[in-house]
Amino acid sequence: MSWPNDETWSAEKHEQIVATEDGDRFLRVVDCGRLFLPSGKLVACDPFVFLQSSGNPHVLVPPGHYSVSVTLADVSEKFDGSDIREAYATVRIANGSEAYRRVLPLARDRESREPLDDDDEFTGFPVDAATACFVDDEAVARCMPADINWYETLFDNGRDDSWFAQMDDPKHIRVGVANIRLPLARSNENIIIIHSGWGDGVYPVVGSFDARHQLLAVHIDFFVVQ
Repeated sequence: MSWPNDETWSAEKHEQIVATEDGDRFLRVVDCGRLFLPSGKLVACDPFVFLQSSGNPHVLVPPGHYSVSVTLADVSEKFDGSDIREAYATVRIANGSEAYRRVLPLARDRESREPLDDDDEFTGFPVDAATACFVDDEAVARCMPADINWYETLFDNGRDDSWFAQMDDPKHIRVGVANIRLPLARSNENIIIIHSGWGDGVYPVVGSFDARHQLLAVHIDFFVVQ
C-alpha cells in the first residue's frame, strides 16, 4: 500500500515506537490547543515567508473550533530526547474510524479542487523558514494589520511577544510550537505555528476519511516518518 495509506503513517500516535527505513522513531503527541476557523478556509503555509493578507490557498472544512496537535518524533539513537522532530501537524475535524487517507489539494477561491490521480504525487506548499502553520484565510484578512511589515512588527520585533519568541518559548506550549492570537482578533481568531520537521522543503496536506467519506482530520506530513 502506497503513501499516504502505507503502514508507517503515524499521525496522532502517542508513546509508540515506529520502525522506518531510517531507523526507529519514538512518537508522542503534543496538544496545541484549539484553532478557530470562522470561514472553514483552512490555510497551511509557511507563515513567515508565504502568508498573504488574503486569498491564501486553502482546504475547505466546516467552520468551527478544532483541536490541533503535533506528533513529535524522537529520532535520536537512544531515544534520549536529544533530537526531536515535528513529524505531523493535525487539525482534528471529527471523531471516527479512519478508513483511508488522500492528499488534499490547496486552492484559492474558484480554483479547481479536483483530487490528484496518484497519491504518490502532491503539490504541497513550500517552506523556506523551517516553519508551517494552520490559520483561517478570512481570519487573516480581518485580523492581521494592513500596510505594515509583518516581519519587523510581529514576527521578529525583538520583544517577548514576537511570533519567533513565542514559538521558541518552552513555557508556551513547547519549543517549536505556538498558538497565537491574531493582532486584531475580536473573537479569539488565532494561528498555530509549528517547526517543520527537518526544515525547509515542500510538504503535503493529507486528509483522513471514514468509510462514508467524511473528513475526520487534516494533516501536514513533514516526512520524518517514512
